[in-house]
Amino acid sequence: MNIRIFENEEDLNATGAGLIASLLQTKPRAVLGLATGSSPVGIYKQLITLYQKGLVSFAQASSFNLDEYVGLPTEHRESYRSFMNEQLFNHIDIDLSRTNVPNGEAVDLEEECVNYELRLEDRGPVDLQLLGIGHNGHIGFNEPGTELTGRTHVVGLKEETRKANARFFDSIEEVPAQAITMGVGSILKAKQILLIARGEEKAEIIREAFMGPITTSCPASLLQCHPNVVVLLDRAAGRLVR
Repeated sequence: MNIRIFENEEDLNATGAGLIASLLQTKPRAVLGLATGSSPVGIYKQLITLYQKGLVSFAQASSFNLDEYVGLPTEHRESYRSFMNEQLFNHIDIDLSRTNVPNGEAVDLEEECVNYELRLEDRGPVDLQLLGIGHNGHIGFNEPGTELTGRTHVVGLKEETRKANARFFDSIEEVPAQAITMGVGSILKAKQILLIARGEEKAEIIREAFMGPITTSCPASLLQCHPNVVVLLDRAAGRLVR
């Protein structure tokens, strides 16, 4: 595991975007695993800049997003499909037909999970999976528990997760109670994993995830089992890493 701590946001974002751009330059048909939330936004902005400068192309790439809220219309401003379109897809040359986000409006959610996992298996493995980390150690929407699900599945969101995400909505009541997420097993199949964390409030969970024991009570700790993980932290998030 390669953990790097940065003094400024610009260098962190440039390093993360550089890893993704280098992959695309050597493997134009790469499969990208993408994430939402505040952690990857700066990296997406850097990738857009690199594309605008003609330094990288997404024309032959495909992507799979980690998760999506259940019951939120695709056009809702906080759906993860809307997020990806606004933060990245609409500004680069990726073929939208090769961008995959779980369908949280599916009539049969279990069937959607099975089909999403089949698409992952058919087009994967993911070459590089981008991750954030929740305050409780969740990756994707894999919440802490006595056991974890390996494949794509429907999950009930814990109250602390809904509270953390309420800042994106008008109230916590608007935050969906369920999501579709790749399972931990699905995530760990990626050839490389790139995890981003920022801010003082992530310092404790970063220490727990990467310096503590491997346990389902902190799903991110299972990343310690993966052979190729890069963790990019700002100084605040990395203050407890030794």
